[in-house]
Amino acid sequence: MKIYSTLSGKKENLETLEPNRIKMYVCGMTVYDDSHIGHARTFLSFDLIVRYLRHQGYEVEYIRNITDVDDKIISRSDELGMDPSVLTKKYISSMQSDFSALGMIDPDSEPKATENIESIISLIKNLIEKGHAYEGKRDVYFSTDSFSEYGALSRRNTEDMLAGARIEIDSEKLNPADFVLWKKTNEGISWESPWGKGRPGWHIECSAMSMDALGENFDIHGGGMDLKFPHHENEIAQSRCATEKDFAKYWMHTGPLRIDQEKMSKSLKNFITIKDALKIHSSEVLRYFLISSHYRSPMNYSDDALTEAKSSLDRLYTSLKGRSIEAAQVTENKFTLAFNKSMSDDFNVPAALAVLFDLAKSINISKESDDFLLANELATCLSLLAKPLGILQQDPESYLRSGVDISREKIDSMLLERERARSDKNFDKSDRIRDELLELNIVLEDSSEGTTWRKK
Repeated sequence: MKIYSTLSGKKENLETLEPNRIKMYVCGMTVYDDSHIGHARTFLSFDLIVRYLRHQGYEVEYIRNITDVDDKIISRSDELGMDPSVLTKKYISSMQSDFSALGMIDPDSEPKATENIESIISLIKNLIEKGHAYEGKRDVYFSTDSFSEYGALSRRNTEDMLAGARIEIDSEKLNPADFVLWKKTNEGISWESPWGKGRPGWHIECSAMSMDALGENFDIHGGGMDLKFPHHENEIAQSRCATEKDFAKYWMHTGPLRIDQEKMSKSLKNFITIKDALKIHSSEVLRYFLISSHYRSPMNYSDDALTEAKSSLDRLYTSLKGRSIEAAQVTENKFTLAFNKSMSDDFNVPAALAVLFDLAKSINISKESDDFLLANELATCLSLLAKPLGILQQDPESYLRSGVDISREKIDSMLLERERARSDKNFDKSDRIRDELLELNIVLEDSSEGTTWRKK
């Protein structure tokens, strides 16, 4: 199993701290608004990674945090005139509903920043005692000069990092790159601390939550590419300075998602929430689309791309239609070998999907030659290989008939009428019924086993 680590900049063999056990932390949502499709792309990628690792026999402890105290949350709660705790509770529920609708597995634990304040304060005290942090009149800061490897993850020097982050000049900072560990304030949510009332900075929250959940060092730390700097860079610095140990062994980042080749933004009016996307597309079509590109690659969301995704998923389900799928393990064959080779190469889903389409083609050839035993065996293989991707687990007939605007009884009645016309050799009437159904987006398929239908 090879995975690409952002820290080393290359693919590495997956070597866990404990044999066959993987401890994995993914930076989760800051809950002040509904989740959007960019979030869906990131968290579906890690959902798929966890699924496949478990499919390969690894015991995966999967932690995904919730940031429920943050300047953005305070600002949004003020804007809406809502208590911050009520706001975060609302959007946690919204997030969990969206993620469930997309078929994501639940993390083993979902720690919240507000539940880890004691650990956060303890971690800051540790950094101050070791000379890696200092208290100013306004806030408590981490000293980036105290960590010689600062910038290793993003591969930037200090000048580049400051320019890229547009860090606001603060006369209290010893170095402009220093960042806030504890924000002194009485506004919004606040807690007592050795430095006065206030709340934690964003970066220190994740260090405390990940180490509380998984220990001072663990296997995989993940998140979106936008978190690489400054969030993950700062996490590494403060965590390694506090423990004097390595932090996460591998760093994994998902590529950005754009809308019609533009950055998603509310100001551009191309901001799409998961809820809005699900009003237009089925959850499985949306899931298929969002996992179909390599997780590290940039991705473009468009109507054409979603239409193509639906067509692809329809093709796979059509090959499974009418097949008997056994609840059994697939014996090793050329398809399983090719699929696992692709997925074990840094989770190369596009190559793995190509294997699934080869399988679907072989199923269709077997059906055409009336080798239904082989077709059933291959259909079982296709369904089981698709399982760690979280697709092709619905009943094919139900999937292919979903979204039809005509009742099943009406369709069955028209099929019976067509069958009688064919028996009477009234082929004009038979063809007319087929055309009428086609206008209703119902496609008929005749075979030696009889006539079946699916939505177009």
